[in-house]
Amino acid sequence: MATTARLGYVNDVLLSVVAGLVGLALGLVGIMAYRGSVLSRGGLPVVGEPTLPEGAAEVLSVIGRAFVILDEVDGVVRANPASYAYGLVRGHTLIHEDLRDMARKVRADGVIAERQFELQRGTMGATNMFVHVRVAPLGEEYILLLADDRTEITRTAAVRNDFVANVSHELKTPVGAISLLAEAIEGAADDAVAVRRFTARLHKESARLAALVQDIIELSRLQGADVVLAGAGIDLNEVLAEAVDRNKLPAEEKRITISVGGTVEQQVFGDRDLLMTALRNLIDNAIRYSPEDTTVGVGLRQRDGLIQVSVTDQGPGIAPEEQERVFERFYRIDAARSRHTGGTGLGLSIVKHVVANHGGEISLWSRPGHGSTFTVRLPVIEDAVENDQTIS
Repeated sequence: MATTARLGYVNDVLLSVVAGLVGLALGLVGIMAYRGSVLSRGGLPVVGEPTLPEGAAEVLSVIGRAFVILDEVDGVVRANPASYAYGLVRGHTLIHEDLRDMARKVRADGVIAERQFELQRGTMGATNMFVHVRVAPLGEEYILLLADDRTEITRTAAVRNDFVANVSHELKTPVGAISLLAEAIEGAADDAVAVRRFTARLHKESARLAALVQDIIELSRLQGADVVLAGAGIDLNEVLAEAVDRNKLPAEEKRITISVGGTVEQQVFGDRDLLMTALRNLIDNAIRYSPEDTTVGVGLRQRDGLIQVSVTDQGPGIAPEEQERVFERFYRIDAARSRHTGGTGLGLSIVKHVVANHGGEISLWSRPGHGSTFTVRLPVIEDAVENDQTIS
């Protein structure tokens, strides 16, 4: 009986092993058959990734607005230079939380949304802008954000009224002085010394009037300029070198040395003429308020996705309570000194306006008796954006 039981147990084990081997063989045959079927159809199956709808890339390239395409985790996968000029994007991040919230809502419900925001412009929030934003689903997983700058439209009426009032006041001074000097010259026609003195003053006032009119024209042009449509990649090394060169003559007249240091490799997006005007005015301002036989330092460097231009003078410095106001139109800390230097009161306003239009900011460090340093920061053009890489 014991022998019979043992034989039955052995038979059961052998049957289990045989069944396992048969199952394994059938599994291998099935796998080989599947592979053969796949290979006969031309390869392993490919899972397609979502792509932009046909024609979307071509439309976006000519739309004339800032646009940003976000993925499912709000990462920027495509953005045009205008979005950087507006200060909406830095690197591959959409800066403003309000815009990210709007994108998430559209992603959740699939309904196109439109809103107008007042947003901080640039990386440090130095200025605000009014922007109209439209957000819509794009393709299977992307979100498209279109932005249109409405700042100038929103502020035009107030700015125009303020500007006209200020211009009228500022023009009265040189025009009145020229009129009085002309009368003085006529009354002193027989006094050669007086005529020469009055004529020298007349030349100075007429030059001041011409500079004021030129700055007014320049500021008016800036307000009508569209950096997004007219902009391009700009090499700030070249622009800064030309701005320094244009200031050499007034520097030489005061025996001031302009010391330049640093270079950058990447470009900024913008209008070359406007950036030239801003940097020229910034250096001109440093020369005007620097004593004779001193040095004006100009530095250029790149860090953290920004190109930084610093202009340092050895002038009288600016008190803390005055520092915020120096960028206002026609504001002068010392009106008498400004008349002596020939300043129009518009130079720094023009600089701030240009920098803001390029998505940057300008800051000031100064202390009475220790000079001043004005620093302009502009966002670089990211390689991924400049090359306009496709999504596939």
